[in-house]
Amino acid sequence: MYRAVEATRDILPGEIERWQFVEGTAREIFRRYGFREIRTPIFEFTELFTRSVGEETDIVAKEMYTFTDRGQRSLTLRPEGTAPTVRAYVEHKIHKNEDLTRWFYAGPMFRYERKQRGRYRQFSQIGAEVLGTDAPEVDAEVIEMVMGFLGGLGIPGTVLHLNSMGCVQCRGGFRDALTAALKPSIQSYCGDCQRRFGENVLRVLDCKVDRSRVQELPSMVDHLCDGCAEHFRRVKAALSDAGVPFRLEPHLVRGLDYYTRTAFEVTAEGLGAQNAVLGGGRYDGLVAQLGGPDVPGFGFAIGLDRLIMLLPEDQGAARGDDVHVIVVGSEAMAAAREVTRDLRRAGLWVGLAPEVRSVKAQMRRADRSGARFAAILGADEVKEGRVTLRRLADGLETSHGAGDLGPLIEEVLNARD
Repeated sequence: MYRAVEATRDILPGEIERWQFVEGTAREIFRRYGFREIRTPIFEFTELFTRSVGEETDIVAKEMYTFTDRGQRSLTLRPEGTAPTVRAYVEHKIHKNEDLTRWFYAGPMFRYERKQRGRYRQFSQIGAEVLGTDAPEVDAEVIEMVMGFLGGLGIPGTVLHLNSMGCVQCRGGFRDALTAALKPSIQSYCGDCQRRFGENVLRVLDCKVDRSRVQELPSMVDHLCDGCAEHFRRVKAALSDAGVPFRLEPHLVRGLDYYTRTAFEVTAEGLGAQNAVLGGGRYDGLVAQLGGPDVPGFGFAIGLDRLIMLLPEDQGAARGDDVHVIVVGSEAMAAAREVTRDLRRAGLWVGLAPEVRSVKAQMRRADRSGARFAAILGADEVKEGRVTLRRLADGLETSHGAGDLGPLIEEVLNARD
């Protein structure tokens, strides 16, 4: 027997409806803020990720699925969505027609993750990117949007963590201060931290093993240049004006090298120690780094697998059929198929067994489908040109003319609402 590859999974009916609910809610809310959907290939040239994400990051160093194709080109299954989105923005010269671009995406990503609850090697993200402005108010507006999205889903215990990672100019002084603070004791840190210390000392702040010790290290906010400090002040002010609570997290860094200035993360109850649901920030140099104009950007990504674990049970529950057609005797099958077609054309979800079985067996099928009503057709109904509609919750029956199913359809639709 074949099984799904380790740390991947199937999402079956009964659960997929919750995914569809979350994705549909995201599309609706993001469109209110002017975001349009983009879809990019699931694999890209490997260099796109090594240049943008950073060769010293865990994603590139340990987690990417990279292969050589038949043309001897190095390709990688996308581990994140921002770099492909920016690549598409540059490749299609979007900046020439738009001074401000708002895109969102949804789809599978791939990383060789360690096995743990809620993390898979094929996982799904919803993300959004704003390209063309460095206004701090945009940072706050996008964060406001995503917090509203989480609130609308009823996700419990969410906390917004906020920091600034500064810019190239002011980060040098912070790097020196961090190096000086770590140097006497770096040998007592975990192996990853020791490696990061030599490759990119800022990555030490992203350590999950020595997290408590990281809190004692210098913070970026104490080394911000005047421009970055003012930008961060305006982000915080705009969030406060919008009524979005946040917690300052001076050692928060994102796990990708392209971030500058605003960085944020949202955690939630119920996920254990690794409790981040989403994260993002500003990446003002990434477009130019990938061959485009010097256009600033800001974005975030949500891990859907983990988010749906937190979704209240009553959100996005699977909906059963509206009507299941019950055929009493083979002579009624032709009429039943015609009624089924009419009901489906009217927009109802209708089930019909492909062959005539006992009424008891058909009723069991109706129950399994979650149907609210049974539309019963037997010899008497066919002869009299009518359909018997039975409400399955209490057995109440009404009779409707087969030539005019409007009243039947209205009754079913009213029950759906």
